[in-house]
Amino acid sequence: SSNQIERIYSAGCEIVRLSCKDFKEAENLTNIKDNLIAKGINIPLVADVHFSSRIAEVAAKHAKKVRINPGNYIDKRRSKTDFTDEDDRIHQQKILEKIKPLVDVCIHHGTSIRIGINHGSLSERILFKFGNTAQGMLASALEFVEIFRKFDFHNFIISMKASHVPTMIKANKLLVAEMKNRGYSYPLHLGVTEAGDGDYARVKAACGIGSLLAENIGDTIRVSLSSDPVDEVKAG
Repeated sequence: SSNQIERIYSAGCEIVRLSCKDFKEAENLTNIKDNLIAKGINIPLVADVHFSSRIAEVAAKHAKKVRINPGNYIDKRRSKTDFTDEDDRIHQQKILEKIKPLVDVCIHHGTSIRIGINHGSLSERILFKFGNTAQGMLASALEFVEIFRKFDFHNFIISMKASHVPTMIKANKLLVAEMKNRGYSYPLHLGVTEAGDGDYARVKAACGIGSLLAENIGDTIRVSLSSDPVDEVKAG
């Protein structure tokens, strides 16, 4: 990992995201960080944690930022086909209880959180109410935004990613409009997921990311390609 990070840092990368699938990988972040610093590379590391709140809590002690995916971080797939308002209340309380330890760790260590919404992995509860839509992505993001605000925690960034460019653009614009409506101002991370490789992927990413940047929307970006990460940095 350190060698690959060194390569993409040399190519101009300013933030590095690493997947943390288990506790060992989360703990190893500190070794990666130490190795990089020894080489004179002081680049922020972002831990990508999808399924485990406890792994996220460990990663938050060593990374500058932890990325969580609301679609599968709390709401597990249970093949449920009906959700009531009471189910919503119960799920939101569950999210609040499970996310609080992570928030506490992040406050203690000065770690930020990315609320990473993926169009392809919305929770069953959100899908039931909104379908696989930009509105569903918005609802999923705002649920976590409001919970973080209840804890007076504001050190977070939001990403609304999709492989379908119009959906990605619409979701981000909906979020910006709703944050303005609520008087909020939080940074946005932009990206088109599963773009592929070659010119098609680069054009696809440029259309999604570029059109939003042109409207002064977005603070950080990632070009997602199925090739060497150095290619992503160059495209970015």
